[in-house]
Amino acid sequence: MLIGFAIALLVVVAVLGGMIVFGTGKAPEPMASISNPFTKIDYRDLPHVTWIKARDGTSLATRVWTTGAAADVTRVVIAIHGSSAMGSSMHTLAKALYDAKTTVYAPDIRGHGDSGRRGDIDYTTQLDDDLADLVAEIRTTHPKATLTLLGFSSGGGYALHAAALPLGKQFERAVLISPMLGALAPTARSGPNEWVTPFIPRIIGLVILGKFGIHAFDSLTTLTFAIAPENAERLTGTYSFRLMKDFGTLDYAADLRNAQCPVSVLVGGADELFLADRFEPTIHAVRPDVPVTIVPDLGHIPMILDARSLSAIAAAVSGRKS
Repeated sequence: MLIGFAIALLVVVAVLGGMIVFGTGKAPEPMASISNPFTKIDYRDLPHVTWIKARDGTSLATRVWTTGAAADVTRVVIAIHGSSAMGSSMHTLAKALYDAKTTVYAPDIRGHGDSGRRGDIDYTTQLDDDLADLVAEIRTTHPKATLTLLGFSSGGGYALHAAALPLGKQFERAVLISPMLGALAPTARSGPNEWVTPFIPRIIGLVILGKFGIHAFDSLTTLTFAIAPENAERLTGTYSFRLMKDFGTLDYAADLRNAQCPVSVLVGGADELFLADRFEPTIHAVRPDVPVTIVPDLGHIPMILDARSLSAIAAAVSGRKS
């Protein structure tokens, strides 16, 4: 029996090891509908980077579109970018909110852009700590301001997660733009995803190890994105297992139920990554009170660039109906 158990254990270890070592994949082909719209943005008036000190001493890069003297600002939006991106990708949206007399903070989420090391973080929940540090900085700088948390795509999934934390009470509302609710959510398209390739065997192996409290391999890559080669120096091409888990929602239904502030959702009717017509029934099955706005004819990236969606987002941020 002992020999049989030892053999079985070796087989399990070998299988898990094989899944973790060899269960990878190649990056998908560059996705034009994701990268091309950004080539038309005028970045000449992009704010310079402001550095926010996190609790571990890391300086996190943040762009700030400020509407006036810091002490007089009455409304602040924290805008969370999508997967692979950085705070500057929110420039067009931030300017629209700025025109609506809203100060906007758009951080490079740790693991992206100039915040920390690309594609990885130090521990699960580190992004939550970073957000808490940013909120504390904003509260000190703008003592009169109300705060809104806004997230796009994977950033929308993360904003939903953050709204369900005790930290969510700090926000007047959370606005989710084309949010990634999870690979198994009803809003996800079936079949291969053109934007990201998950290393499923490796992910399964790491999840199993995690059940036994083993996290020594959580820095391994588990996602690779369809970014164009010319954008490789600016965008984040891969995520580690712990960044993949941290930057999003692991249970959209639970996070909706537990949200500490009002939530609203907006999505483009022609979104190529998600099923736009599934958002309203999916959200309302959990929270019938959450407004879901479908902006006709818009794809994924145009939701943060097109005038039609920008006006709807500005209305959601202010608490008005679009």
